[in-house]
Amino acid sequence: MDQKVAENPFKNRGSELNNKRENAFIVISALFVTLYVVSNVMAVKVIGLWNLFYFDAGTITFPFAYMLGDVLTELWGYKTARKVILTTLLCNIVMVLCTQIGVWLPSPDYLDVTAQAYNTMFSYVPRIVIASLTGFLLGELSNAWLMERIKKWTKGRRLWVRTIGSSAIAYWFDSLPFVLIAFAGTVSTKDLLLMIAFQYVSKLLIEAVLGTPMAYAVISVIRKTQRVKNGQSPVV
Repeated sequence: MDQKVAENPFKNRGSELNNKRENAFIVISALFVTLYVVSNVMAVKVIGLWNLFYFDAGTITFPFAYMLGDVLTELWGYKTARKVILTTLLCNIVMVLCTQIGVWLPSPDYLDVTAQAYNTMFSYVPRIVIASLTGFLLGELSNAWLMERIKKWTKGRRLWVRTIGSSAIAYWFDSLPFVLIAFAGTVSTKDLLLMIAFQYVSKLLIEAVLGTPMAYAVISVIRKTQRVKNGQSPVV
């Protein structure tokens, strides 16, 4: 006589938790990559406020990518965050190669205006991407490394200290090389210095006012959905 074997509820729960953890990682990583690619395209446009403050449009979205980098480091550790960072680097290179192929390919005469706009836009993107990748690697890797070190120093307490503290240092490694490589020779020295200063301050403010609360919310939601029976989170 056949006997049915009861399912193991603890095994099923563990599998469900692993699936949730994997899904959260995929979503966070995908958004991280997307925000960096989008920021590089947006960075082609320089915004000027009252002829005093100058910054590229990518400054608006860039801090949110940093926020997601903080989430990755906080929940999955520096080594995993570094893999996502390097994957993002590859994705940006693919974006440049693909858009450049579009620049080189011919277009019909009646779409000449559209073709010129595309060529103007994406002919400048490689310089932006080179600048961004330089700042990206220096800034994001130092941010992730500092996040993990500060977490050890604070014994896992005060998330805001490590999100803002790591960004305060990392944004210098990002903003300085990015602005110099991307815009040197295209704007005046005064505007160049103003762009560096404004980028740094605005990114840090966005990180502090919006990015850090969002990081708290995202980390809280992920940990809450993955909480096991004894109250411990499988992600640390």
